[in-house]
This record gives sequence, C-alpha cells and structure tokens, in this order.
Amino acid sequence: MRKRVERMGRWVDADQVFEAWTSADLGRMLGARSFQTNPIDRHFLLQGIVRATYRLRSDPEMRRVSVETGMMHLSELSTVVRALRIEFSGAFPRVPSFAWLATALAEEGRVDDAIQVCETAARFGLEDGTKAGGSSDAWRRR
Repeated sequence: MRKRVERMGRWVDADQVFEAWTSADLGRMLGARSFQTNPIDRHFLLQGIVRATYRLRSDPEMRRVSVETGMMHLSELSTVVRALRIEFSGAFPRVPSFAWLATALAEEGRVDDAIQVCETAARFGLEDGTKAGGSSDAWRRR
C-alpha cells in the first residue's frame, strides 16, 4: 500500500523525495535532490540538507554542499513561498535555511553574499527563529 500525503489541499502519493527528507539520512537526501516533486517536499528536502550539512560545516565538503544546497533553495524561494502559503493556510512556518546559508557565507568571508541572502529572505518575510527574524506578516504581501 502506497503512503499518501496531503500537499496544498490535494492527496498525492508520497515519493522518493518525501521518503528521503523524512528519513533524515543525509546520503539519501543528497541523492533525492535531482528528483522532481511537489514544492513542499522539495522545500523540506533542501532545508533538511542545509541543516545537516551546516552542522558539519567544519568539513570543507559539507560546507560546500551546505552553501550549494542553500543557494539552490534560495533560487526556488518564490515557488516555495507560494506553496507554503497554500500548505499552511496562513500559518507560515519558520524557515531557518537562509540564516544557516548566510552564516556559512559570512564565515567564508563572503559577507556581501550573506547580506544579499538575508535581504532576499526578508523581502519574502521569512522568519529564521532569531530575535531579529523576518516579519511574520510580510510574506502575505507576496
């Protein structure tokens, strides 16, 4: 029997991306980055990879993967925000990926890139869980 999940008001079959991000297995998650899926599972997959690799960023390869995946997530932000708005019916979730990305970039000396990441996330009103996190109402204007 296939597992089904509700995504943006519709029931869909859980796919390999859903299975990867819910497994918390980094190798499995990395392998799922190239698969097509819905924007919700894509968001949680990329956020999970950034989280896991950010924690291991003292390893240069994990730092590279964290930044690469964080930038991929950032490039898909407009799709993610629209999908999350539908999925969570106005209760927008915390999205810490971009704070982790900005920190990793700043640690590499890429301060201008880190600032740009923060400004982009702020334009979408994303909150990162910090005291100065984005406005919870700003995303509604998108």
